[in-house]
Amino acid sequence: MQIQESLEQEARRILRANDRGGFTIPTAGLYPFQWLWDAGFTALGWMQFDEQRAWAELESLFLGQWENGMLPHIVFHRPEPTYFPGPERWGVTRTPPTSAITQPPVVASFVRWMLEQAQDPAQAEAKARSLYPRILAYHRWFKRERDPENTGLVTVLHPWETGADNSPAWDEALARVEVDPALPPYTRRDTAHVDPSQRPHQAEYDRFLTLLEVYKRAGFDQLRLLRESPFRVASLLIDAVLHRANRDLLWLSERLGFGHEAEIAGWLRASQEGIESLWDEEAGLYFNRDLRTGEAIRVGVSASFLPLYAGTASPARALRLLRTLEDWAQQVHYLVPSTDPRSPRFEPQRYWRGPVWAVMNYLIALGLAEYGYPQMAERIRQDTLKLCEVAGFSEYFHPLSGQGLGGGAFSWTAAIYLVWR
Repeated sequence: MQIQESLEQEARRILRANDRGGFTIPTAGLYPFQWLWDAGFTALGWMQFDEQRAWAELESLFLGQWENGMLPHIVFHRPEPTYFPGPERWGVTRTPPTSAITQPPVVASFVRWMLEQAQDPAQAEAKARSLYPRILAYHRWFKRERDPENTGLVTVLHPWETGADNSPAWDEALARVEVDPALPPYTRRDTAHVDPSQRPHQAEYDRFLTLLEVYKRAGFDQLRLLRESPFRVASLLIDAVLHRANRDLLWLSERLGFGHEAEIAGWLRASQEGIESLWDEEAGLYFNRDLRTGEAIRVGVSASFLPLYAGTASPARALRLLRTLEDWAQQVHYLVPSTDPRSPRFEPQRYWRGPVWAVMNYLIALGLAEYGYPQMAERIRQDTLKLCEVAGFSEYFHPLSGQGLGGGAFSWTAAIYLVWR
């Protein structure tokens, strides 16, 4: 109990230390700005002890929203030289500067949860009412500009959008991106903060930045990029999170009386079918899809379990997923590794190629609990808390040794601890 109280105090201290006056950075040095899905988890952490500050986190995030509704994955609220690529590399002329891509759209779900658990319901309803039109505009952007043919699957144009930057799921699709021979020179800053063995390879970074140049040459025209981008995938992380977010947006529309239920229900019908088309019966898993080839990307990743969080899986498929996860659990000490531990691509220390991430654990465990598997959900919760106890609030963790990896004093890991303690 004393250890838990001490860790709770440390988690709160980390959020306060990473607070930059209305927005929270993930960790000093390595990530000195505000990231989209980080902000959602961080707001939930703030909600455990400072509700007003929690709502301010999301309000700060929406200062970066584009006129077309897109919510960018980074908002550069103030200059900071320790990060690359910064606003000058993106070339976005707006205030505040932002990136030009998005990230897993968690916000609607977090607004619902914050409204449901608020100690100050009047404040929470006012904040949710203010945020709702901006979230709706964001979701409409996804539908209009990333799924114009209503396939039920969003087209992702950059690995950074998926949140799982260097996942082995993107290996083939990224390898087809020809590095721009005129790529402007650059110096990575991430490897000055973190051991390179825990970060993406240089060859991946060259392609990440080549795609950024493709974006700029297209003038950030999404419909043009749907045709021309050399990297186009369907990401389970994006699609499952968006489906859940649309479920929660529909709930907010009903609760707050906005009247958009029919529109949102149409999106849900399409994405229900789209996500379930990614199921592979033989593997007992959902797979991402390469939209340039139309082929399934047959590597299991932690996002393969997110249709449980989305709520699209049938009971039979949910049971298969549980059995697959039980098999993974035989191969590691801590769940959930970000890549199938039996895969030849599994690297237990390298970013999204193997390590455990507290935020993914939170989403997967929530899905398992909702499908009636509380034991496995509790196993994941306990593993996450134990990792924080033995390795601190690291960015991610080694699934075999429990070693803390990546950045330290990490906001969203601290936030998950506060929610789950």
